[in-house]
Amino acid sequence: MKTEVVAAVDLYSPWRERRSDRQSQNADTIKRAVDLLQKGETIALPTETVYGLAADALNPIAVAKIFEVKERPRFDPLIIHLPDRDWLGRIVDIRVQDRQLISKLTDRFWPGPLTIVLPRKSNVPEIVTAGLDTGAVRISAHPVFIEVIREFGKPLAAPSANRFGRVSPTTGRHVLDELNGLIPLIVDAGSTTHGIESTIVAVRDSKIDILRRGPVTAEQLSEFAKIDIIAPSAKISAAGQLPSHYAPKTSLRLIEHANSFSPTKNQRVGLLAWNPIESEKDFAAVRCLSERQNLCEAASNLFRYLRELDQSDLDLIVAERVPEVGLGAAIMDRLRRAAHRRIDAQDTPG
Repeated sequence: MKTEVVAAVDLYSPWRERRSDRQSQNADTIKRAVDLLQKGETIALPTETVYGLAADALNPIAVAKIFEVKERPRFDPLIIHLPDRDWLGRIVDIRVQDRQLISKLTDRFWPGPLTIVLPRKSNVPEIVTAGLDTGAVRISAHPVFIEVIREFGKPLAAPSANRFGRVSPTTGRHVLDELNGLIPLIVDAGSTTHGIESTIVAVRDSKIDILRRGPVTAEQLSEFAKIDIIAPSAKISAAGQLPSHYAPKTSLRLIEHANSFSPTKNQRVGLLAWNPIESEKDFAAVRCLSERQNLCEAASNLFRYLRELDQSDLDLIVAERVPEVGLGAAIMDRLRRAAHRRIDAQDTPG
């Protein structure tokens, strides 16, 4: 199979071209994407978090192609992206006691990077939810994704567009590197905004369980209800909960500070830095998450820099810890799981 890469533009970006001209540029791309989705194919689409591997969420044969392309185990459920909020009650059940809280969360964070796990309805194929009686739903804020899903008119299942367990893609080029020849189409709209996957929560009895950290932080969610943070485990209730995930092929180790690390003789080591870089002499390659130590910038750069280091012929990648406040908690969540096999006892995932 030949993978076609087609460009799409953000209708709301501050370009000089008129919005109508940009709509015209996107029309053929959107039509091509929707035609393939209607035929039961799986394609790569940009979201505001990472690129997603999308297929008709209500077509189990189409969804099966996602698992095949990603080599994803069938026990790991997918997130369902909705065309609009009118679809929420058609996909999941909302318990009376949780309606007010869910309404507040969706008013504040949708469209956006918040996924909510709720009891699923019978029209959702079991393959989507890995046989669970719950479904994970969200509405993407990416303008190109919005155009495609609204034209398609039905929910899309769309996990990250990469091989299972690997570093998530934040550009169309990353998707091509991972899935070239395995899918018919990549809609390339440049780099994603957040750079890490959506926050996943479960709402039960007016309480919020954070199942996966992401751009919507625990601090933000705590404004609405009591929260619990659920550690990654072998018992899966939503996407992205496995203890080992988001990993480069090169071994990764967490460190406090680059100054405290000394490579062994002839060892090629790459550094993913958070602190100011005082010397690069011990490292074969260096990437700084944010020279301003800005956590939003660091999150946006995380997966891209991990990929670049992974492609630098290294023996080891070392990553400096970032402060675990706000988005820093989500960044550390990804780094801990990427380094899971070499994690220190004090670094319990959370």
